[in-house]
Amino acid sequence: MKCPFCHNEDTQVLDTRVSEEGDSIRRRRRCAKCDKRFTTYERIELVMPVVVKKNGSRTEFDSEKLRCSLGLALRKRPVSAEALDNAIQHIQEKLLASGEREIVSGLIGELVMRELKRLDKIAYIRFASVYKSFEDVAEFQDAIAEVGQERKTPSSP
Repeated sequence: MKCPFCHNEDTQVLDTRVSEEGDSIRRRRRCAKCDKRFTTYERIELVMPVVVKKNGSRTEFDSEKLRCSLGLALRKRPVSAEALDNAIQHIQEKLLASGEREIVSGLIGELVMRELKRLDKIAYIRFASVYKSFEDVAEFQDAIAEVGQERKTPSSP
């Protein structure tokens, strides 16, 4: 760590403490050359992957856009704000856990569909009809049948 005063690279850590929240580390340092003291902080940096759209363009991941998409599908459905927040967090965790620097938009759509299917079947059908660009009633019927079959099939442990 360079000294902010004389730019010497030889600094010594005098004291290290974890913050009360446990999300950062504070270090008191002393420069070996000018003997001045300074404080540094170490924090976790989480960087969401860049989203690659169908047309090949790239954009920053936008959690507010994700919230709006889920919110639109869940409009007037009996799903709590807490459940919506948990779904968004789960999707973001999956994207971070992938370790990828870029992620195709289709993967985000699939993760959204998975969360909506778990949260509310009607919201799932709403989202799927737009996401999969249903062209006719048969595609709606297929999606509804798929959701209906899952209800009849006993869940695996």
